[in-house]
Amino acid sequence: MPAKMKSLKKCLDQFLCGDAIEVAKTLPDACVDTIVTSPPYWQQRDYGTADQIGQEISPAAYVERLSELFDELKRVVKPTGSVWMVIGDKYLKGELMGMPWRVAFGLKDVGWRMRSDCIWQKPNAMPSSTRTRPTTDHEYIFLFSNGKDYFYDADAIREPHVTFSESSKMKGGRKHFGKRGGTPEKGKNTGDTNLHDGRWDQAFHPKGRNKRTVWSIPLSKFREAHFAVYPPKLVETCIAATCPPGGVVLDPFSGAGTTAVVAHKLGRKFIAIDCNEEYCEMARRRLGDA
Repeated sequence: MPAKMKSLKKCLDQFLCGDAIEVAKTLPDACVDTIVTSPPYWQQRDYGTADQIGQEISPAAYVERLSELFDELKRVVKPTGSVWMVIGDKYLKGELMGMPWRVAFGLKDVGWRMRSDCIWQKPNAMPSSTRTRPTTDHEYIFLFSNGKDYFYDADAIREPHVTFSESSKMKGGRKHFGKRGGTPEKGKNTGDTNLHDGRWDQAFHPKGRNKRTVWSIPLSKFREAHFAVYPPKLVETCIAATCPPGGVVLDPFSGAGTTAVVAHKLGRKFIAIDCNEEYCEMARRRLGDA
């Protein structure tokens, strides 16, 4: 087993090249607040290194390797820490493999607590020539926590209220606002006493509504990368929600360095890992230009 780094400072704001599992073994205990990452999808792209994850012979072998990595990362992430994982699916011989959920259950099996499954909807998704199913324009974003209690700043990622705006889908206008039993549809929200007792002010937070689970964010590009990079706006949401100011963000599949660049922009420290030295150099240049 590789020797652990004696000082956290030696790995902060660094791009560490190597096998993600082996590098993770060198990191200090409980040094990371949140992980924001998108692992290589199974059988989607060859990243050109012998120790890459994603080219396993079977879905089970792929899940096993990711589970091994995140089992090790439980030690690295603080008890109050978390993981955001962006992951897409795979068709094999016309059949959807369900890879995101296989991976999610793999992480649950090694002790991570699944807190939310979100949908990244891509308004500018690539067109598809398929005629036997709908065109895919989404990926999953899973939120896991390391422990029962974890850092989560709901106020940092609130959305504008929609009710009573031009985008509202509710019926009845403003006539029911603040009235006992005044919800526009009989039986609607029957379990919410705030609404049915006329206490609407308590249901509408002054900073906006709680973040929803469908995020519509356009695809992003980085001129040096010949592979897909996830959009900075997506990463900003994840970091703002689960990494306190001055905290540490880890990406074990750094690629073009989007997580690191966004963490730096938001005043957080980062640790970035990638098995391809060319990608690490690309990310270092990108951070330098940011």
